[in-house]
Amino acid sequence: MKVIDVLGTPLTATSYDEFTRYCHQLVKADGTWAVDLSNTQVVTMRRHDPKFRETTSVFDFFLPDGMPLVWCINRQGTNLPDRVYGPKFMRYCLVKSPLPYRHYFLGGSPDSLARLHERLMAQQPELQIVGSRHGYFRGDEEPAIVQEINRLSPDFIWVGLGTPKQQDWIYRNKPQIHRGILFAVGFAFDAIAGSKKDAPEWMQRRGLTWLFRILSEPRRLLRRYLKYNTLFLFYLCTNKFRRRGNTL
Repeated sequence: MKVIDVLGTPLTATSYDEFTRYCHQLVKADGTWAVDLSNTQVVTMRRHDPKFRETTSVFDFFLPDGMPLVWCINRQGTNLPDRVYGPKFMRYCLVKSPLPYRHYFLGGSPDSLARLHERLMAQQPELQIVGSRHGYFRGDEEPAIVQEINRLSPDFIWVGLGTPKQQDWIYRNKPQIHRGILFAVGFAFDAIAGSKKDAPEWMQRRGLTWLFRILSEPRRLLRRYLKYNTLFLFYLCTNKFRRRGNTL
C-alpha cells in the first residue's frame, strides 16, 4: 500500500477489500493500532491546527474518506478508483469479519446503537459484537469504558463520536488499550443504523457528500463545511504556487 502526502497527512492508498484483509493480519500480532477515516476536514485541521495535528499523531493510518482526497492522491501517480468511505468501510469490514473476530462499538445514541446491532446482524448473522457503549458518557466514565474494552479484548474497536471528539478520545486512551484496532469512523454509526440519511451514490461519486450533509443539517454543518472546504482549497493552491515558485 502506497502512502501519499496530502497537505501533511500521510494517506494510505488502498481499497475496502485490501485494507480489511490487512486488518485481519494486524490483529494476529500483539499491539494497538489506530485508523482514521479522513475526509477533507480532518486533513485541513491537521494542516491548520497544531493541537489537532498533535492529537492525531497517535494514528497509524489515515484512509482517504473523501473523493477530493482521492483526486489529490491520483494526481501523484496512483490510480485509486474509489475512496475508502467511513460508513461503507465499516459495513464492509464487519460483514467480512465474522467469528472469530470480535467487535466493540463506542458512540451514537442508545437507539442508534440498537438499530446498528440489528441491521448488522441481519447482514452477517455470525458477527460477534462483544460489547458497546453509547456516546453520551461523562469524562469520569472513560476509565471504566477502557477497562471494559480490555476485559472483552475485541479485535476491532469502532469509535463513532464525530470529529474532533473521536480523535481526542483515541489520543487519550490508545496507550491504555492493550490490543486491537481503533477506527475513527464518525458518521458511520448513524448512516448504517439509518438514523441519518446518507448522500445518494451519484453525489458521492462526484465528491458532493458534503453538500448533501449541509442540506440535511444546515444549522449544524454549514459553517463547518464552508470553513474547512475553503481552507482546504486555499492550502492546495498555496502548495501549488509554492512548488511552481521552486521550479523558477
